[in-house]
Amino acid sequence: MFHNSGRLFYFLLKTDRLKIAIWLLSFTLITVAVPISFENLYPTQAERDVMGQTMGNPAIIAMLGPGDFDSYTVGAMTSHEMILLTAVVVGLMNILLVNRHTRVEEEEGVLELVRALPTGKGANMLAVFLYSLTVNLLLLLLIFSGLVVLGIESIDGNGSLLYGAVLGGTGILFAGITAVTAQLTDNGRSSFGLAFGLLLIAYFVRAVGDVSAETLSWFSPLHLTTRAEVFVSNQWWTVVPLFAGGLVLFVLAGYLVSIRDLDASFLPSRSGRTEASSWLGTPVGLAFRLQRPGIISWSVAMLLVGLSYGSILGDLETFFEGNQILQQMLPGESSDSFTDQFLSMLIVVISIMATIPALMAMLKLYKEEKRGRGDLPFSKPLSRARFFVSYLLIAMVEGAVMLFLAFFGLWIAAISVMEDPFSFGTILGAGAAYLPALYAMIGVSVVLIGFVPRKAGLVWAYLLYAFIVLYFGGLFKFPEWMEYLSPFGFVPELPNEEMAWTPIIFLSAMALVLIVLGFRGYQTRDLEG
Repeated sequence: MFHNSGRLFYFLLKTDRLKIAIWLLSFTLITVAVPISFENLYPTQAERDVMGQTMGNPAIIAMLGPGDFDSYTVGAMTSHEMILLTAVVVGLMNILLVNRHTRVEEEEGVLELVRALPTGKGANMLAVFLYSLTVNLLLLLLIFSGLVVLGIESIDGNGSLLYGAVLGGTGILFAGITAVTAQLTDNGRSSFGLAFGLLLIAYFVRAVGDVSAETLSWFSPLHLTTRAEVFVSNQWWTVVPLFAGGLVLFVLAGYLVSIRDLDASFLPSRSGRTEASSWLGTPVGLAFRLQRPGIISWSVAMLLVGLSYGSILGDLETFFEGNQILQQMLPGESSDSFTDQFLSMLIVVISIMATIPALMAMLKLYKEEKRGRGDLPFSKPLSRARFFVSYLLIAMVEGAVMLFLAFFGLWIAAISVMEDPFSFGTILGAGAAYLPALYAMIGVSVVLIGFVPRKAGLVWAYLLYAFIVLYFGGLFKFPEWMEYLSPFGFVPELPNEEMAWTPIIFLSAMALVLIVLGFRGYQTRDLEG
């Protein structure tokens, strides 16, 4: 049943060693940097307590969870403002890693090759469990070590270990959830969508429960991350359900693997039409059909993101007046209202988030090629240019639609909580200014697909760089020139600044040049697969 699972485990670690290193180092560096910044910004306990009083805002509790606002030490501040959001990203990391080595590899035929070797039927699932356990234990140890060496009084060894254990336990839990969804669905997109949807539901259920009904919060596993009260009372029992839940889910996934056939699933896709429509017979129609579930899921997610952010705009002036660290994160001049500055930051964050589905749509072109399906359309009288433009068109339209949905949701929520809300034109115009930057990011992905397709995933690291520099730049005092290494750094920060057309024209031209250059590379290189 589990023969040669150890070799498969070693192979998974070796295959993903660079990817794992980037993930773990990113988590560790950000986690360590935050308490250092807090200690510098709030050197006395009196200043921290004042900040703690401002953090009791219901909107902030919905975003970050409850905390110990009466004794807001550096440790309590760090766990309250960081642990929940970090746990969400840790969950996403595990969903991506486990989905890749279960349903995606089964869909691509890799597991069929593995099964042809002397391996047991459950060997891969056991290897994936050991792989995810190792990754999350490494995360635990790195977080623990990084926090302990800081030597901050309120960040002790016991709390640091619990901090890492909460993150590791959350990772194991969502790794187990993904292992199960990989058995229920028949393709990688559906498996990821179901697991990611459960992560979002867990976050929103916890948010509603923390604000209005604590009993509801207990239906979300993410409630345990804040209930651990790290660096306050250190509730170690909260870690047990996380690790135990992950273990049970992996056992369930292993059982499901043992009773189903390869490439089968327990929730098969519904039957399609007997005959395809004329739209499906076009390159654009085929590309859209392959990406339709993801487009729908991201559309709903971006609308919810807009609604969530818009709902906290009503009481920002009072909140930011006593929160020096968040003031430093805001763009714009000190003379601008905090709401205007916060809106500018939200627009940047939402624009970067809207870039994710657009890049996924563009990278789908190479994924189909990599899986050996890229040459099938060319068995018909179809040019590479037409095929390429089909994916490019979907990526560009999807990026614009995601921006519109997010800012429409932001405006709808804002008018319900603000006495003097922004006009829809103001919000949409400020968001539309980032569309050329989004297209420039698509251009970067096109260049990678055209010339170094196997390195196309590097565009995600570039996008992550843009987010870190623009979101945390004010807090960590990054030099201004670092912003201009990202397309998003050139965009005027509306509504705080006047509209400047020169950077918009420059970004549009840059996007066009990158797309044309990448297309030339795609047109002249050999197809893989």
